[in-house]
Amino acid sequence: MDSCEGFGMFECDSWPFRFRETEPSELSLMAPGSSICKEVPELLITDMESLTISEELENFQLSKPSNAPNVPGAISATNGVRELLECPVCTMSMYPPIHQCPNGHTLCSNCKVRVHNHCPTCRYELGNIRCLALEKVAESLELPCRYQSLGCPVMFPYYSKLKHEYLCRFRPYNCPYAGSECLVSGDIPSLIAHLKNDHKVDMHYGCTFNHRYVKSNFQEVENATWMLTVFNCFGQHFCLHFEAFLLGLAPVYMAFLRFMGDDNEAKNYSYSLEVGGNGRKLIWQGVPRSIRDSHRKVRDSYDGLVIHRSMALFFSGGNRQELKLRVTGRIWKEH
Repeated sequence: MDSCEGFGMFECDSWPFRFRETEPSELSLMAPGSSICKEVPELLITDMESLTISEELENFQLSKPSNAPNVPGAISATNGVRELLECPVCTMSMYPPIHQCPNGHTLCSNCKVRVHNHCPTCRYELGNIRCLALEKVAESLELPCRYQSLGCPVMFPYYSKLKHEYLCRFRPYNCPYAGSECLVSGDIPSLIAHLKNDHKVDMHYGCTFNHRYVKSNFQEVENATWMLTVFNCFGQHFCLHFEAFLLGLAPVYMAFLRFMGDDNEAKNYSYSLEVGGNGRKLIWQGVPRSIRDSHRKVRDSYDGLVIHRSMALFFSGGNRQELKLRVTGRIWKEH
């Protein structure tokens, strides 16, 4: 980790860029005993599988929660039916195509490849059998959002539940700390405690700030992030970021603010950043971005105060061999 000199014990560390992105794979299905790949639109449901599903259907309780979408024929799922729709390999909810072995054991399409086309329960070859009955059952279900314990009150049809959860306003936030790869997530109060206790982040009260960023050898901070600062203002929390990176081939410094909350709340606030010296001044005014947007996304959009190194050294004065910037700012609430 690089060490940064200056007011407030700011530190900088290397900028990590490691992201993992997976895309659902398209699967070719093999019929038992055949070497030719083909799609099988229909399937044979064993008597045992039909009996199991029928028994579970007897346990359904028809209900229409007052806060549920108006879906005709929607049914609240019992724990038994939820277990039927849980893949035994990855333990995630199954979505079409749902596969089954000749003995009626089911699993999701992604895990069918993982187990090399053999049932993880009885080891029979899976073949191309789809459990259309279970897929039909899923169409009629209503399930609570996975973030129900965090405050989401709504029930959703089974097949639209995932889409809602991806955008649910009660879903946890990712840690906004950018100096290391942190996988912690949670609500805002828990993240504040995490930033304070685990990352030793500077916490300040007030809606104005005056920070000094110093580095004796500016050549050492081609890609560096100074210590994050968090402000408690208007009963909300804001993260001030300052870092160095290359914009094309040009070394630049950038400061920007992020809001610890959702984007619709962030739009209620504005902020300004100012840096200058030797009779010159740069001013940036904008709207803080929500921490729903990753630090990298905000930085790469240049949505903040960008200072080219030549200008930063000019502001620093002296022999232009030392970075010495003072960034002042203000946060206000829009009416």
